[in-house]
Amino acid sequence: MNSARLLPAIREVYSRRPEYFHHEPWERQHGLFSLGYVATLVGEGEIAGAVDVARGDYLQMRPAA
Repeated sequence: MNSARLLPAIREVYSRRPEYFHHEPWERQHGLFSLGYVATLVGEGEIAGAVDVARGDYLQMRPAA
């Protein structure tokens, strides 16, 4: 899976299952595979990079407290 498809998958997981927001990279790797978002296991480094981008997007979209 390339990063162009991985980032939307992670964003969707965060929107549908917010409990995955604080999981470790290996837990996200397993979750993406188990939930059917990816057909093969994706490397933890690739997932970590996409998570950093997704978290930055999420924190920017949240309203100020």
